[in-house]
Amino acid sequence: MSTFPAAAEVSPLRATGVAGLRAQRAAGLAALLAVLGLTMIGPTVDALWSLWTTDALKSIGMFIPLVSFVLILRVWRSLGWEMEGNWWGLVILAVTTVVVHLREQSILVFVLSPQWSIYIPPHSLVFFAYGAGVVLLFGGTRLFRASLFPLVLLWFVNPIPHIFNVFVDLPLQRASAHVARSFAIALGQPLSPDQLRLMFTPEFGMFIAPGCNGIRGAVTMGFIALIAGYVYRFRWYAHVAVVTGAVLLGYVFNFARLCILVLYYLVALRITWLRSRAEMGDYIIGACLFLFGTFLLFYVVRRLSESPGKIKPPTLNPVSLPNPAMGQSSRLRFAAMLVLVSFSCYGVASAYVRSHGSTYAAQMKADETALGQFPARIGSYTLSRSWNENLFSGPLLFHWAQYMPPNGGTPVSVGVSPVLGSHDTLICHSARGEDPLWRDQLTLPTAANVPISFSASFFNDGATQYLEATTICNGGSCGEYTNDRTHFGFVYSKPTANTLFTQDPQRPIPILIKAETIDTTLPPEVARQQMIAAVRTFVASVDLDGLTQPYRR
Repeated sequence: MSTFPAAAEVSPLRATGVAGLRAQRAAGLAALLAVLGLTMIGPTVDALWSLWTTDALKSIGMFIPLVSFVLILRVWRSLGWEMEGNWWGLVILAVTTVVVHLREQSILVFVLSPQWSIYIPPHSLVFFAYGAGVVLLFGGTRLFRASLFPLVLLWFVNPIPHIFNVFVDLPLQRASAHVARSFAIALGQPLSPDQLRLMFTPEFGMFIAPGCNGIRGAVTMGFIALIAGYVYRFRWYAHVAVVTGAVLLGYVFNFARLCILVLYYLVALRITWLRSRAEMGDYIIGACLFLFGTFLLFYVVRRLSESPGKIKPPTLNPVSLPNPAMGQSSRLRFAAMLVLVSFSCYGVASAYVRSHGSTYAAQMKADETALGQFPARIGSYTLSRSWNENLFSGPLLFHWAQYMPPNGGTPVSVGVSPVLGSHDTLICHSARGEDPLWRDQLTLPTAANVPISFSASFFNDGATQYLEATTICNGGSCGEYTNDRTHFGFVYSKPTANTLFTQDPQRPIPILIKAETIDTTLPPEVARQQMIAAVRTFVASVDLDGLTQPYRR
């Protein structure tokens, strides 16, 4: 039995001859502008690219925009490339561009719980708004309704949010380690007591990392089933069943991979040359199982597509042929989009030239190793030491300096980041699984007796108790605010009008002030009050404008 694709839910009268050719050319131009228009949300694209290329768990997200783009074109083709757009699409695009620019100059974090914080607007919302705006601008509401699935798919550009890692990924890590350990013990192999490390000898074993719990395979299989179910127009219950089965299949095959890997390690105990090849063996085993699982999934999809009761029948709604030439309104919409794209492309090109110039590149390279420019004394505090905090790959995160009070009290460290831009450290702590015991806003007077708002958090990692107070300096003003509630709150900063409405390339500069104690016997409330007092005394002598002046460029 033949199957109908999802795009066949609307069956137009096909355009032929000159009319069809002109419609295809117009659609091709619209697609080109849509791709170039990604420069309008360039910071979001950069952030997602960094996420995809550095986090293997979320790398599947890089395929989502491409798949969504192809599916939208597929639907548009089924509608005869009709150009029935409206100006609301341009409004959505303009608002999205402004919001992305505002996010680059400020902080707005929605804190739902200590483990769950969301930057506003999230990258998924930005991509969805951009896709919806382009579809409405060129294709109109009819295309928007017909392509709702590929547009919603754009929400998964960040396929696994952090909250999923906390409540699903880590428990699955322990479950995977338990399965592998139980299988090895059932085979009579003694192991070390560490629950996440399976040490077959003191020097030979494996660690069950979070990425080894099957979540990558399960998510990939789930997306394959989700898209295949849409293409073959499964009814909702069949679609849900296929996606659920695909996710479970990914986890089951991961458990099988771990058990086969245990067998590999047992063989490697006797054939020693296999030990140095254990990592490659893991990749080969996983790849073979994933390939087999994919074939099995597509076999199920194909069988279901041949069952009339599992797929939705096509709805025949003929539409009129496209006009041989675009109307005046369509031309104006194309021109408006072209203007927006031209401005955004010029901005991206200028930033690229500036950031890849020899002077800038040399300065950035020097900043990775050069220490920060901190005064020898701040009030009665004396500079004790300074250092840099860098990523493993080399790029600078923070310049740090530690200052000692004259009476030998609590030392205070201050960090300045010339590269991070609008950034809140609460997100970084949350990503590492470090939840604050307390969080609130502190308003502290500085050297000029100017009150500055800090977002403060108190932590206890078992070895130290420490307070962190963060703020953002933008131009000549500083401030970061916390709007705390019983169940949720906001952390935000206020950008200046100069940074929002000018082409000033200066970026916001985060400042982090930290006080800590190694006395973990102190009650948290007492330790927190001592740290707040130490930070308050130190900040009263700090000139934040002068501290950030060397890094404004």
